[in-house]
Amino acid sequence: MRRYPFAEVEPRWQQHWLARKLFRALDQSPKPKFYCIDFFPYPSGSGLHVGHLEGYVATDMLCRYKRMRGFNVLHCTGWDAFGLPAEQYAVKTGIHPAVTTRENIGNFRRQMMRTGLSHDWDREVDTTDPEYYRWTQWIFLKLFERGLAYVAEVPVNWCPELGTVLANEEVIDGKSEVGGYDVVRKPMRQWVLKITAYADRLLEDLALVDWPQSTLEMQRNWIGRSVGAEVEFPLDGANGSIRIFTTRPDTLFGATYMVLAPEHPLVPVVTTPERRGEVEAYAQAAARKSELQRQEQKDKTGVFSGGHAINPVNGEKLPVWIADYVLMGYGTGAIMAVPGHDERDWLFARKFGLPIREVVLGGDIEQAAFVDSERGVVVNSTTPDRAFTIDGLDPQAAKEKITAWLESRGVGRKSVHYKLRDWLFSRQRYWGEPIPILWVDGAPKPVPEHLLPVRLPETTSFKPAGTGESPLATLTDWVNTTDPETGKPARRETNTMPQWAGSCWYYLRFLDPKNRDRVVDPAKEKYWMPVDLYVGGAEHAVLHLLYARFWHKVLYDMGVVSTTEPFHRLVHQGTILGEDNQKMSKSVGNVVNPDEMIDRFGADATRIYEMFLGPLEASKPWSTRGVEGITRFLDRVWRLFVTEEGAIALEASPPAPELRRELHQAIRKVTEDLEALKFNTAIARLMVFVNEVTKGAARPREVLEPFVLLLNPFAPHLAEELWHRLGHAESCAYEPWPVHDPALVVEETVTVAVQVNGKLRATLDLPRGLDQQAAQRAALDDGRVRRHVDGAELRKVIYVPDKLLNLVVASR
Repeated sequence: MRRYPFAEVEPRWQQHWLARKLFRALDQSPKPKFYCIDFFPYPSGSGLHVGHLEGYVATDMLCRYKRMRGFNVLHCTGWDAFGLPAEQYAVKTGIHPAVTTRENIGNFRRQMMRTGLSHDWDREVDTTDPEYYRWTQWIFLKLFERGLAYVAEVPVNWCPELGTVLANEEVIDGKSEVGGYDVVRKPMRQWVLKITAYADRLLEDLALVDWPQSTLEMQRNWIGRSVGAEVEFPLDGANGSIRIFTTRPDTLFGATYMVLAPEHPLVPVVTTPERRGEVEAYAQAAARKSELQRQEQKDKTGVFSGGHAINPVNGEKLPVWIADYVLMGYGTGAIMAVPGHDERDWLFARKFGLPIREVVLGGDIEQAAFVDSERGVVVNSTTPDRAFTIDGLDPQAAKEKITAWLESRGVGRKSVHYKLRDWLFSRQRYWGEPIPILWVDGAPKPVPEHLLPVRLPETTSFKPAGTGESPLATLTDWVNTTDPETGKPARRETNTMPQWAGSCWYYLRFLDPKNRDRVVDPAKEKYWMPVDLYVGGAEHAVLHLLYARFWHKVLYDMGVVSTTEPFHRLVHQGTILGEDNQKMSKSVGNVVNPDEMIDRFGADATRIYEMFLGPLEASKPWSTRGVEGITRFLDRVWRLFVTEEGAIALEASPPAPELRRELHQAIRKVTEDLEALKFNTAIARLMVFVNEVTKGAARPREVLEPFVLLLNPFAPHLAEELWHRLGHAESCAYEPWPVHDPALVVEETVTVAVQVNGKLRATLDLPRGLDQQAAQRAALDDGRVRRHVDGAELRKVIYVPDKLLNLVVASR
């Protein structure tokens, strides 16, 4: 038995852990708690690939370590299982999404168990389970009661082929991410959640969390808090005015034209009859572009409406243009264009021959080299009657003065705006949580709580209704009902919730997954929350986290949760690329299946290689040959303990001092690296230890038994097998983590920098604690130092023990 027999060992220990529920978390414990989860997966038909496993393996290694450090660990998973992919598969095949979802979950669960993940499987949740989405619906009703869920006619990304509204992130170059179908912008009746009511708190409370700076910045940018002024520009020759928001009211005198988004309600009002055909054609073309396309397109397009608006500061008539670089969903859907001090406006003005006026000195408006917004001096900014001016002021002082003047004249006011928009919550799909609303006498009314969940009705047709409604609209027996309180005829809401809904709060349900009376028991919530470590891909760095934080804050205001933020520490794992250095994809054909790796090399080797690839946060390519190297390492570990005949052959005699020192240095390094999530360097240190032991013939139990415990988080199956063979009846999963002896980790040698007249000439490895005379002799024996000292008078020696030796000599 010269090789680790993983095919025999690993399934046996997995069954052992599962049968004994070894990793079950206790809801109340005198131990310190550690709550660690991953972004839970969408169970697709293709199963997990090795890139998916990266974060799961990392959290598992950490959780196994934390249990050994005496923590009460909660580590579990579930399934974010509603969504468009399963519904589209049902449309193509006729197989109910519940069937494929159940099969996919079974496959994912099998793969996770086979990898040796130490989940508490009693806490598994599934967002498609009616007992789960009952509480998703309950949270929606609480949002509705608090005025945070409302119906509005809003412009949306509508995909006629899919028959549903798509989020901006689901539209790529004007096509649906799923299927590649055309997407258009059109106004539709939608449910919307008022996340903007929490904008300030979502921004301010980022100071409370330990997240990557890049993620914090993305959250701040998405919320996009801006302080400025709202200003009214009266229409020329028509009733009404164009309201704009600007962060630069100091540049009002530099406005030379106005721009409306193609969807703006004033477009028909301001457009003259002779321009109407061209404007309508332009608006239709803009509707076929996604918001992202409109924001990123370099070539600015637009059409003149024929109408004008009046600049309230100088009475000038400004031509009103329609252009798709202005979005209805941001600000007011209208802007004053100041091409002398804004790049987008400058490009537009140059293309269409519109005036460019300088109102802040310090730049070069002919070259679009604009002055910094906090520098410069305001010019050309005096009213025609010369009664008001901001000339000569710096931009900040000018902003304050002109905003006060606008307020005094009733044409403007100081205002705070957010880039954040209210959350478009409706989806015209079957495979989603039904929205628990009845329409009675044309008004929305909540389904009584005791009638939750509103279950998805059974059907064999998953195609859209063809009317802009979801497939549910075709199920008349389900749609047409009565109000349980009044007996009046009622119609069920036929839109369903987006996939984001179920993933907004699952971390709470893990705490109390079987509770039929409430979302979560208050005592359990108070014990476990917040999540101590949350690990997942950076692709969800904005919306999932933002939506979950929003719902959590609402629940906090209701007294359901005790923490203001759900996730204390956040880590994004990097991407594991294919062996061709490209992102893993079925279409590219470079996906690596973990089942194949485990069949060939075992779960322990696969786990260790996942982490040995490089730093957790970095992107790195997979190499199957690299897994072979890990297999050889595990085989060497096996041979340290097990003889050819399969017996354990360790020695009771004390180890050599250098081996004892090697063990304690390994304990310190692995411990520090696990705390810092530096799994790759921790594994490297284990390899160094194994190499050092292998060099000699001795196999002392005193150093090899603690090594098994160090190995456990990384290769738990092998560790359990060796621990058992060493004569221990209980699992090593809860054995105390080894502690290093400080006296044994002090390095015997240190690196000392040697300078001559302050210039580094050499570095020497010297015995720790060497006195000055001995250090000086060692330095002068080194040719790199001696040639700078020979023949010169030594005037002074500066010595910092174990760090620095500086020889000060006279000039030669």
